[in-house]
Amino acid sequence: MSLPASPSPEFRHFDFAALSAAERYKLVTGVVVPRPIAWVTTLGADGHVNLAPYSFFGLMGSDPAVVAFAPGDRVDGTPKDTALNIAAGGEFTVNLVSADLAPVMNATATDFPHGVGEPESVGLPLAPGLRVRVPRVAASPAALECREVQTVLIGRTRVILGEVLGLTLRADALLDEGKMYVDTAALDLVGRMGGRGTYTRTRDTFTIDRISYAQWQARTPE
Repeated sequence: MSLPASPSPEFRHFDFAALSAAERYKLVTGVVVPRPIAWVTTLGADGHVNLAPYSFFGLMGSDPAVVAFAPGDRVDGTPKDTALNIAAGGEFTVNLVSADLAPVMNATATDFPHGVGEPESVGLPLAPGLRVRVPRVAASPAALECREVQTVLIGRTRVILGEVLGLTLRADALLDEGKMYVDTAALDLVGRMGGRGTYTRTRDTFTIDRISYAQWQARTPE
């Protein structure tokens, strides 16, 4: 197996210790793409539902299933409502975002005042949670109900780890329920590209089959 022939490119190295937080943000969000979006619902102490999107998000494992996301802080350095609610209640739901929900998801990124519920502000229906007290976005094609396992603070970066207790999935996105096969393309999810305001669809896919070591040896000339 050989790499495609191409001219040798030039490279630049960036020492993150010498950069500002804003400069680091622009670099890492420009290269770590696409990033799935965690549209997170939480419950406030007064019972209101908070809903906010985060693209510093990923799946960390499956046994148990663990997700991680980083809600960050407000400009003044105080935690966002999502982090405060999870610290107090220990539960949250990650709603995945389909292309048709992208505009309303973007609206919930508005910096609403503390205590103002985004779902009611944008007119977004909710459905009750089954394993947690936190509701899900009714129109989301997939929602992961989670229990906080640990929150890690590294400087001003806050990473919340959650164990997935249950998944609510739109029925038409199941290819074979008995085998747990999901029609991922049917979900029509979107992801973040670069910094502010740029998204991508996730239907443009291709397949590369894995090979065993024996197959690798058979393909490799002596």
